[in-house]
Amino acid sequence: MKNKIIDLTQVLNETMPVYPGTLKPKFEKSYSIDKNGFAEINMTLVSHTGTHIDAPCHILKGARSLDRFPVEKFIGKAIVIPCEGRSEISLSYLKTFEEKIAQVAFILFYTGWQNKWGTEAYFNDCPTLTKEAAMWLTNFKLDGIGFDAFSVDKMGSAEVITSETLPNHFILLAKEILLIENLTNLDKLPDDIFMFQCLPLKIEDADGSPIRAIATFE
Repeated sequence: MKNKIIDLTQVLNETMPVYPGTLKPKFEKSYSIDKNGFAEINMTLVSHTGTHIDAPCHILKGARSLDRFPVEKFIGKAIVIPCEGRSEISLSYLKTFEEKIAQVAFILFYTGWQNKWGTEAYFNDCPTLTKEAAMWLTNFKLDGIGFDAFSVDKMGSAEVITSETLPNHFILLAKEILLIENLTNLDKLPDDIFMFQCLPLKIEDADGSPIRAIATFE
């Protein structure tokens, strides 16, 4: 039987949402088949545009960049945890999934925020991990966690980044648990364990990168 493949990636374009204060992407058709005999697009975008991964060096000085991880870091078994309607993702709630968490490399959190993509409400506070829950996750052999929302932390000050304003970023990235943001289609994933891929561009010293995230299952 052929495996099902679900695309978990938002489309990159000039009208897409970007984190408030971030440079918007530009896609210029520099060459066309009609004029030049070939087509090329000139792209200008920050490394944390669209569906993307945060590397430890995104906020931790001297930490690893994405290109310094083996490719196996971006592929592995995963589960999705439903979090719709919750104001936070607590330790007590996560513990109900402990048996499955122990078996996977990735956890994807379905908050329902994917349905707000393209609206002003997308950047309202979404359900995020409590600090206690984030600390607990560092006890597992996780390669990454992902959200169908803009961040693993609440909307905070972009001008002052500290372990107080972005606690979950600091806790998880310090343990080299990569953060995947702006996922979509998490409601189409099975309750059971599936395979997940989130391959970044191989950019030297990358603090982050857009990805093509997919899930496969029978």
